[in-house]
Amino acid sequence: MTQHLLAGVDGSPQSTAAARWAAGEAVRRGIPLRLVHARTWLDNFHADPSRPADVRTLTLRMLSDARAEILRSHPELEVHTELIGGGEPVDELAEAATGAELLVLGSRGFGGFSGLLVGSVGLAVAARCEVPTVLVRDTEGERPGDPRAREVVLGVDSHSPSFDVIDFAFQQAARLGTVLRAVHGWTPPAVWGYAGWVPPQAEADQFRTIETELLAEALTGWREKYPDVVLVEDCRIGTGSSALVDLSADAALVVVGRRRRPHHAGMRIGPVAHAVLHHAQAPVAVVPHD
Repeated sequence: MTQHLLAGVDGSPQSTAAARWAAGEAVRRGIPLRLVHARTWLDNFHADPSRPADVRTLTLRMLSDARAEILRSHPELEVHTELIGGGEPVDELAEAATGAELLVLGSRGFGGFSGLLVGSVGLAVAARCEVPTVLVRDTEGERPGDPRAREVVLGVDSHSPSFDVIDFAFQQAARLGTVLRAVHGWTPPAVWGYAGWVPPQAEADQFRTIETELLAEALTGWREKYPDVVLVEDCRIGTGSSALVDLSADAALVVVGRRRRPHHAGMRIGPVAHAVLHHAQAPVAVVPHD
């Protein structure tokens, strides 16, 4: 299937929220939605213990129910379902996403740690998937206000900006018809805090000006490419991850980058994306880049 959007579902409220988000995005893009379930040995716990464990039938029913729910809200959308499996879920989902425009997953795992909102599978898939991956929480109903009025929030590494990440964020803001807030967080030199030393205001202003100019330079030309998108440049003291998490409460989507370069311990997500995925209140898009 060409030009489609992929969503992983498992019957949980989080994957249901992800499927709903994916359906809305597929409609905005004008492409079909493909719902997949990656089978694991845990699927056996959903079988009726009084009968032979017909896991395949139960899983296909779950996929069919998910498709029916999507079609009730989006009857015009082309929706396909597929049961995949036979290997590790991370490998299966990453492979299934090949050729998709976007992969969407639910963002809560089996763990019960307060504030940690991404399961190991979702985190691992986001760290290795070759297409942008969006992780969605099942909390949209808890967030007041009109979702259409929320901003797309983009984390920008102004010292090494990525075309792919910035372009993805502009495209999303254009589709949603909302403001794009490009955020760069910077931290003062460590010596400023040594023994409580406070720098002269002129020196502090100089650093602030330099970082603001770097952000503006990283975004040069993008207003011209997307003239209909209102761009807000937001340069602030503090870590980028903290700024993105704070802004996520009122965001339609948070966009972060992930380098394709492998780590010696395997594919890694990067510290900013890792923190945002665990703590953001909005859906988070992880965009791979070189």
